[in-house]
Amino acid sequence: MKVRFVEPRDRQAWAAMRAELWSNQDPDLLAHQTLLHFSGAKLAEAIFVAEDVDSRTCGFLELSVRANAEGCSASPVPFIEAWFVTPGARHKGAGRLLAQAAEHWAIIRNFSEIASKADVEDALSQGAHAALGYEEVERVVTYRKSLRV
Repeated sequence: MKVRFVEPRDRQAWAAMRAELWSNQDPDLLAHQTLLHFSGAKLAEAIFVAEDVDSRTCGFLELSVRANAEGCSASPVPFIEAWFVTPGARHKGAGRLLAQAAEHWAIIRNFSEIASKADVEDALSQGAHAALGYEEVERVVTYRKSLRV
């Protein structure tokens, strides 16, 4: 396994993984966002991809910098906006390497904290965060109500 910054040659694999991560969103829009990224409209501050031993892209991590994040005392703070490893590559170190790349990126830029999030029902992601030393700081349930009947 190796991790590196995303390159234009990764665009299709990256777009496919984004569509898998966010299966409830329009895959064409998600793919279009990757095109925009390589056209100069940065989608994130840093984007990393993982490659397996056969040089196939098997994961990605999108890292932004937010003004603040829940549980963090520093400002600004790097924030893992998206973190995904393909099912066949899970439990083989890709997720750990992606997170370590993001942490290294933040350390060399003199940040003192990094933050992330996981859905309340996503036990797999919560377990991955915990295994890497991330501490849970908050749980949130959000609500909506349609005002159009």
